[in-house]
Amino acid sequence: MSFVLPPPPLPSVALAKGTERFAVRRIFCVGRNYAAHAREMGKDPDREPPFFFMKPADALVDSGSTIPYPPQTKELHYEMEMVVALGKGGFNVLREKALDLVFGYGCGIDFTRRDLQQQAKDMGRPWDFGKGFDRSAPCAPLSRVAEVGHPDKGRIWLSVNGVVKQDADLAELIWPIPDVISILSQSMRLAPGDLIYSGTPAGVGAVKPGDKIAGGVIGLTDIAIEIGAPENN
Repeated sequence: MSFVLPPPPLPSVALAKGTERFAVRRIFCVGRNYAAHAREMGKDPDREPPFFFMKPADALVDSGSTIPYPPQTKELHYEMEMVVALGKGGFNVLREKALDLVFGYGCGIDFTRRDLQQQAKDMGRPWDFGKGFDRSAPCAPLSRVAEVGHPDKGRIWLSVNGVVKQDADLAELIWPIPDVISILSQSMRLAPGDLIYSGTPAGVGAVKPGDKIAGGVIGLTDIAIEIGAPENN
């Protein structure tokens, strides 16, 4: 097979052990999956069905990277999340079988251009430019299920310049991971290589060039990202 243009690089995430990488197909994100975060965003945290949005797979960034401050925003916000990596696919997956699809877990940050997201909300438009921009999905190396099991409780946290900003427990998820996978699979067929960013706790906030961000989820490899100066071209 030949192509008019060279195929783009395949998005991937490192593994916590070994030199192999996990090829990524799609990135799904769960909105407002912690009650306290829903409240800080001005929403009712009642257990309504979860909703999803997506980021392009090439928005992935390895832990340890410096990310240029993105254009067209004055409110770049961090959102610390546990990432679920699927090693198997499925459609209409039963909740009781959902964890069978999981390859492993990692720490991720859902960067958000909050001012653009809010503008889109106010105008009844999609969130794409607020959520799915370049380098908006940093992800730490993944740990296999055989190494860490299925984390469902324990600390999830994020700090900026050494000051803790988000500090919660995975047990506070409104929709636990089996529910998220099962419900998402009712809308489209999940596939190996899909990532799910499972939602962020309360404490989201803005960062600026020069800020150093660190975060973690109990039992998983921590993530570290630095915000650099805006790109000039």
